[in-house]
Formats: sequence, structure tokens, C-alpha cells
Amino acid sequence: MTPKHRPKRKAQDPEIFFNRELSWLNFNRRVLAEATNPDHPVLERLRFLAISGANLDEFYMVRVAGLRGQQLRRIEDRSIDGLTPSQALDKIAIAAEWLISAQLNCLDTLRPLLVEQGIFIPKADELTGPQGKLVEQYFDRELFPLLTPQALDPSHPFPFIPNMGLSLLFDLRRINDGSQVRELIMIPPGTSRFVEIEPGFFVPIEAALRHCAAKIFPGFEVLGSAAFRVIRDSDIELEEEAEDLVRYFRTAILRRRRGRVIRIEIERQAPPVLRALLESKLGDAPAISESDSLLGIGDLQQLVSCDRPDLKFIPYTPRFPERIREQDGDCFAAIRQKDIVVHHPYEAFDVVLAFLRQAANDPDVLAIKQTLYRADKQGAVIRALCDAAEAGKSVTAVVELKARFDEEQNLQWAAQLERAGVQVVYGFIELKTHAKCSLVVRREGEATRSYCHFGTGNYHPQTARTYTDLSFFTIDPVICADAAAMFNYVTGYLEPELRKIALSPLTLRRKVYALIDQEAANARAGQPAGIWAKMNSLSDQGVIDKLYEASQAGVAIHLIVRGVCCLRPGIPGLSQNITVKSIIGRFLEHSRVWAFANGAELPSGQARLYISSADWMSRNFDRRVEYALPIENPTVHDQILDQVMLANLKDTERSWRLSADGSYVRIADDPAPFDCHDYFMHNPSLSGRGAALAGTGEVPKLSLSRDE
Repeated sequence: MTPKHRPKRKAQDPEIFFNRELSWLNFNRRVLAEATNPDHPVLERLRFLAISGANLDEFYMVRVAGLRGQQLRRIEDRSIDGLTPSQALDKIAIAAEWLISAQLNCLDTLRPLLVEQGIFIPKADELTGPQGKLVEQYFDRELFPLLTPQALDPSHPFPFIPNMGLSLLFDLRRINDGSQVRELIMIPPGTSRFVEIEPGFFVPIEAALRHCAAKIFPGFEVLGSAAFRVIRDSDIELEEEAEDLVRYFRTAILRRRRGRVIRIEIERQAPPVLRALLESKLGDAPAISESDSLLGIGDLQQLVSCDRPDLKFIPYTPRFPERIREQDGDCFAAIRQKDIVVHHPYEAFDVVLAFLRQAANDPDVLAIKQTLYRADKQGAVIRALCDAAEAGKSVTAVVELKARFDEEQNLQWAAQLERAGVQVVYGFIELKTHAKCSLVVRREGEATRSYCHFGTGNYHPQTARTYTDLSFFTIDPVICADAAAMFNYVTGYLEPELRKIALSPLTLRRKVYALIDQEAANARAGQPAGIWAKMNSLSDQGVIDKLYEASQAGVAIHLIVRGVCCLRPGIPGLSQNITVKSIIGRFLEHSRVWAFANGAELPSGQARLYISSADWMSRNFDRRVEYALPIENPTVHDQILDQVMLANLKDTERSWRLSADGSYVRIADDPAPFDCHDYFMHNPSLSGRGAALAGTGEVPKLSLSRDE
């Protein structure tokens, strides 16, 4: 029975949920689809291909590794859609192989387009003539001194292969006596995957090694070779009895590098004897993926970085918010005037840095409190906090050591902050502090005033150039008091008394439930009812059940979920009033915004509007410190609801609609096409309801028809 003919379901039926891992793989298919978009410049298409490859590597390192661990421990807990770990792994293997094949096909499609633009990625047998000589010169000059060939025999056991490390196996015959030898070469860490031997000619490192095999193995005949790479379990499981988080993570990072092999990528043409050797030496039945082309698709990002601006998107320069420019760059004066919302990346993240730098340099600032989940490697935020501490201010930084794959970087930042005199706090052992908040306390006359910044994204200037997020600045005394209580909860485990902010794991789940329930009650009472929500992922069963109940009550629910979505929309009698779309494009949609109609038609000034650091996932409600902040300032309310949310819902050019059968269909052939990214690039400032379209002189109000 197809979903559209299903009778009314109970929310406990696993068939009404999508599998989280399979939904993620579907998301990565949408990312890959951008690599096939002929409207994108060719290097941007290559970038999307590389992103899909890097995404898949991380998926195996974390999600598949977790399921594999459960399988090995014979844990049979079922996922939201009723699958055991073993059943899920079987389905993942099929979907992942399709994705890998599609990635390689995409690369084959892009190669000739790159060649047309003077960019070549040759294979080993294509290195002839002058290019072959250049490869040999590079090998002699740069590569040969780094290599350490290792014989594989009883006196030379198979070595440890690092995570995502690229290596080559060689099957050799000694010319003078005919004996066979097998050798391994691991590509040294830090070596470029592609060698640009002349402008536009990028030789994969494994092709260079094969071409120069005679130089590596003099006196041997090469019978065969096989390039391969491994993916290891890279998640860090925190032990509750850990007494010292810093020491624990320093050792855990080292352990992670030696995690269980989860996946082996190997060339399809690998000689059977070498493949058998590899399988016998690398762990407990890892997934094996064969490739007819390049291993490590994510490494193509190196080529995207080449100096060919003509083959990339036209650079976009974000605007600095006018409100602060009008105050001669005085952030505090602008915030005192009224609350400010900033829309990244269309408006510059520099405003957040300016806020922190002004706080660091202002002699009237007494204290700064800051959460740090991820920070950029250049450390602009870190530098501002260090400057503030060195100037004698009280500075507290909540550094989250459990930010996956940034643990080592955060340990380094924590040490630097402590050296500058910052009070560094690591928060809870069992919870990640994911809320993004800055609190500045300033002496003004005979009293003190607090200034707050809340963000939906990280304090990371680099990602803020490509992630869409919101920054909110306020001096609202109640919100600032709630922020102070949130910091005290993390640093001192003091139970907060909050008046406006909802905080996980304490009140956020309850708040979201109550907001959804109120919309359902309004619908039953015949009042207007609706929910608009934008997030990265939706997988919490409790929230999905509530949304199903609201849909059954008649609430019109429009969800914008970029990645994982376990809710199945469009099922008659259950979710027929729910639509789900995913926006994938030049910018990565990252902001979390929730709107509840509150007895009026959306959009309206009566709606209850929230920005948040949290997705609607169990981890965000139960295992993280997250905030949800009500937006009550009428101007900011209209800017977020009537522009950001409405533009995202109205978008047709970057949107995919989720169907009840789990497929995503690109919205196309719309009579009124609309690109939300293009709209905001031309209208970067959120300046009230219906921002002007650049160059037209018009001030149209965005609208959304009922059937959208």
C-alpha cells in the first residue's frame, strides 16, 4: 500500500518515520546534484563534488562507525523507523554504493569540462612526453626523500594505516632471481594530493608514484599495484568517570587515530592477491568500496582552490550593517538605540568581531562571557578575548572540548586563553555546550548595563562567509539576565530561573511541545493556526509525534529542513497538512528559526517567533546546552518572519520537496521562479517588511500563496 493510500496511523508506527542515516545519505545526494548543475561554474561544481565526498567520509567515521559498534556488541536497539543496526547497515551499504558510483560518474562528466578550461587531472598511463619528465623531476626533487617503502614479510609486519591515509601496494618480481616481493608505500601526511607540475596540470600523487615506480624499486619488475585508503571509527565516546576533561581528550584524540577500520576504498582493478592481503590485514570485515577512478573524492577541494576566479562564483562581499555604520562604528550605541538583527553571510560577520573588539578595548567594559563551540584557525574571536583579559577585564570562556573534529583545535585555544588570563570553563561532562552567546557587562554612569549577542551559528568568521545564520544584539535586561543565568548554569551548575529564554536540557523540549500543542488547540477551536520552522535536522520522535498531532488537528505546517528529516509528510489522516522542503545552493542554510501563528494568519506581528542554536533532534533537547530566544522587538520580528522565513518558503530555484515515499523532487517549472540566495545577495540588509529589490526602486512585500 503506497503512502498516499494509507489509513490514519498511530504515531508509534515505525513506517511513518524515515531512517536517520538513509535520510542523511539522501541529503548528500542533493549536495551531489549541485555538482551536476550546468548553471554553476565548473570549479563550483567540482567543489560540490568534493563536499559530497568529504561528507561521506565523515558519515562513515561517525554514523556508520556507531552502528558497526552496536552490531559488534550485539545491540539490537531499533531506530525510529524500526531497523536494527544490522538492518540499517545493509540498507546504508546499498545507498552509499549508489552515491559513490554517482560521484565517480560526476567526476567523469566534469573531467572534459575542466580540460576545456585548461585543467587536467591525468592518470598514470597519461603521463607521457614533457609532462612525464616534469613528474620525474618533481619526484626526484620533492617526493623521493619523503617516501619509506616497506617490504611486507614475516620480519616486516603490516603497519598501521592512518585514518583517511592514502597508500599503495605493489606486487614486484626481483629481476635477478625471479622472487616475488610485496611492498607498501604510505603517502606521507601533509603531502599534497595533487601535484601541479605546470599551470593547470594536476597529477594525483598516486599516479606520480606509479609513473616513477622504477625509481622507487630499482631491480624489480612491477607486476601490479593497488591504491587504497581507509576510514576509521573517529567518534570519541566520553566516559562519565573522566576526572580531567583536558587530559582525557588529549589521550582520546590519539586513540581516535587508531580507531577500528570501518571502510576500505580500493581500486577496482587491484590484483586479487593484493586485495586479499589488504582484507586480511585491516580489521573485522569493514565495508569495501571499489573505484574505477579517483579515491578520496573529498581531496578534489585542493583543485577548487586554484587561482581561476573565472571558473568560480562571482565573489560576494557582505555589507557591514548600516545601523552600526550610522553610529560611526559604535556597536554599543547602535544596540542601545534598539535591537539589531544581522543576516549572515549577506551581512558581514565582522559586526560580531567589532562587538567583541570594542568590548575588549572599552575601558568601561567590566566583564565578557563567551561560549565557544567552534572557532576559526585564525582565532579572531580568541584574540579579542585575550586582549580583553590582558587589559584587566574579567573574561570567561566556555570552551566546548566535545565539538567533534575540533577537539584538538579547542584544546589549543583553551591553553592560549588561559595564558592570557581568561577563565576557561569546559562545562558539563555529559552535555555539549552548543549555545552561541556573548554577554558584555559595561559600566554606564552609576550603574552597569549588559549587552548580549545570540547567534544561530558558531563564532567562526570563515564559515560565516558561506553559512546563512542570524545574529541578534540586545540590551533587553530580562534577556541579558537570562543569559547570565545560562552562563552560571554551565560554569557553576546553578539551576537557572529563566523568564524568556528556553534552555535545554531543562525547558526547551517542554517549550517546543507547548508551542505546537497551542497551535493544535487553536486549530481545533477554529482559529488560524500554523507553524513555520527552519532547521538543519529533524529526527526527534517526540517532536515529530507532536507535529503529526497538530497536522491531524488541522494546523498548516511548513518545514524547511536542510539535512536529515525523519518526519514523513503528506500521509492522509496523519501528516497531510505538513510540507517539508530542503534548500541546497551556494550558501549552506544553517539558521534555526521557528514561527507559531498564535491565533493569526502567518506571517503576522502576532506570531510567536524564536531563533535558536538547536535543531529538533534528541541530542539538542536532551544532551546539549541550547537556547531558544523569543523575538519580541516588532521591527526585528518583521525582518526575520516577513523576509528570512518567507523568502525561504517562497524559494523555488534552490529547493527540493520531500515526498511521502522519501524521495526529494527539485521544485522546477514554477511560473514565478524565486531564488532566496540571489534575493538576499541583492538585498543584504534586513530593513523592515519587504526589502527593496536592488536597482528597481520597488519595495515589494514577499507573499506566500496558500498552496505553497
